[in-house]
This record gives sequence, C-alpha cells and structure tokens, in this order.
Amino acid sequence: MEPTEENGRASSAVVRVNLGVAAVFEAWTVLATQDKTVRAASPWQDDPYDVVVSLTQFTAPMLALVIGLRLLAWQAPGGADRARQTVRAAGVMTALVGLTLTSEWAAVVARTPSSFSGWTSVLISGLVVNSVLTVAAAVPLVRRRRWPGASRVPRHDWLDDAVFVCRRIPVVRRWAGADAVEWVRRRAMTVFVALSALAAAGITGAQAIGEHWTDPLLIAWMLIVVGTCKLAFCVISNAVAGFVARSPRTRLRRIAEASVVAGCVAISVATAFRDALWPVFGTGPLTSVPALAALTLGAGPATSVITAALLFTRLPQGPSGPRRHPFGATGIHLRRPGTHR
Repeated sequence: MEPTEENGRASSAVVRVNLGVAAVFEAWTVLATQDKTVRAASPWQDDPYDVVVSLTQFTAPMLALVIGLRLLAWQAPGGADRARQTVRAAGVMTALVGLTLTSEWAAVVARTPSSFSGWTSVLISGLVVNSVLTVAAAVPLVRRRRWPGASRVPRHDWLDDAVFVCRRIPVVRRWAGADAVEWVRRRAMTVFVALSALAAAGITGAQAIGEHWTDPLLIAWMLIVVGTCKLAFCVISNAVAGFVARSPRTRLRRIAEASVVAGCVAISVATAFRDALWPVFGTGPLTSVPALAALTLGAGPATSVITAALLFTRLPQGPSGPRRHPFGATGIHLRRPGTHR
C-alpha cells in the first residue's frame, strides 16, 4: 500500500523545509568559521565547541545532497519506505544542526560579556535566528515519523532510487546496474571507509594549505581524526536512515564493526576535550604534536577493545538479525536490486 498523495506531498514539504533551514545554518557557519575577522570574534572558535561545529559544517551538506537527490525519485514506487527513510535522514541532519547550536549556546554562556565584540553580537543574533528556525523545522519532522502504508520491514533503500535516477542520465546509465548495487551492499563498510578517507584527505589538505602546516605528523594526525569521525558518521547515519541495506554479517564481524565505530567516536571526543584530559596523563600545556597524537588517537584502540569485550559477553549468538547490530542493521528486505515494482 502506497501513502496517499497528500501524505507524500506533506512529507516532501517537511523535508524541503529542513533542507532550507540547513542551508541557512551552513551559510552562517561558513561565515563564522572561514572569515578570519568573524572567527576571531566567535564565542565557539575553540574546542570542544569547534569540533562539533566542524563536524556539522561538513556532514550537513553531505546529507542535504543525498536527500536532495532522492527527492528526484519521490514519485517512484515504494513511496512509504522512501518517505520514512528520507524524513529520518532529514532528522539526522536537523539533529546535528541542533546539537551544534546547543554547543554554540554553551560557548556563549561560558564566555564573559566583556569579551564580546561587534561581530560577536552579530553571531549571537544569527544563533538566535538559527535556533528558532531549527526548532520550527524539527516539530513537523517529528510528527512525520510514521506514515500510513509504511511497512514495518522496508523493501527499498536509497540505492534503488540512485539506480532509478541514474538510468535516466545517459552518461552514467550503463554503470547503474544490479551488479554495481549488489557490490556496494556486500562491501558497504569498504565504501564507507573509502568515502571517509576521501573526505578526510580533502579537508586535511585544505586545512594544511590554509594554515601553512609543514609538520607531517600534525597532518597525519588530522587526517586520522577527520577520517575516523567521518567513518563513524557514515555507519551511524546509515543505521538510522537506511542508505544502504547491508548484507547479513557474522557475529564476529558485527562486534568488530561496532568496536571500530566506538573507537572512532572516542577519538573525536578525546580531540574535543583534549585540554581537559591532558592533566590526567601529563603536565604543563599540551603543545607537543606527539603528545597530542598519543592522547587523542590512543583513546580509539582502548575504547574499541573495551567495546569488543563488552559485546562478546552481551551480543547473542547466531546469524545476523535485522535489529541486533547497533551500527548497521537496517532491517530492509529488498526486491531485486534496481527494480521499482
């Protein structure tokens, strides 16, 4: 049973509103982070606030892009699954924006009024506007979390719609086949790692050039930090929105992937709170790149080992089920790849 046309239009409208709010947030964030004069007056220019801002600055546009592309296939069959998955993806995007705005409000509260400047007042005004817009966009998004006709076990994922769109583009038509889709589904983790590494290389390269970095260890450190952050984002957002319906995995594989993601998250957290953590492990200010790398990157393997040990004792035996894996079981039962029937 497909959703009614009215429900479909309402879901599409909600998604478009959230895309618009994300666009406003992104434009404002780029101004606050890329203009040196504005950034110098920003209450959230330092960590841990800047880590959250940097994460959303690059992930929100990625989500907006894939959501926008899926709107091109909105009228294709499987509308109930598409509406649910797309709204959930928009929810991830809006949640990231909301988390960032909360972090920025915390930075404003933490700073003394005497440190505010003219640009600071402008940024806080923008923070107020973005907060109001985000809350207004999130309310209908929460109300659209369920739809008549949406099956409990979806039969379509985003790859189906990607094929649907690509087969209408002459240049990429021959590459959009069932074999390519199945390859992605079987090797989803490999695809996530490759995309994360590509994004990390671009971001790190731009940072190194812009800041005139010459220390190879510092560049390698940032490459790892950004890459692990993006990998965690890819896996977790896929589990929420069902971008790629992953093939069943063994218990050992599921534990390994969950442990890796937990380690990636730990690296980001350690990076954000490195100044607060450093007194526990060292003395004096944290100015050495080797010490920075040891503190932040060491949190990843340690967390992965602890997570694996806990999951080995708690995760049930048996083949992979649709809801057993916290970082990848989408529960999607699909038709033949690339078909819309």
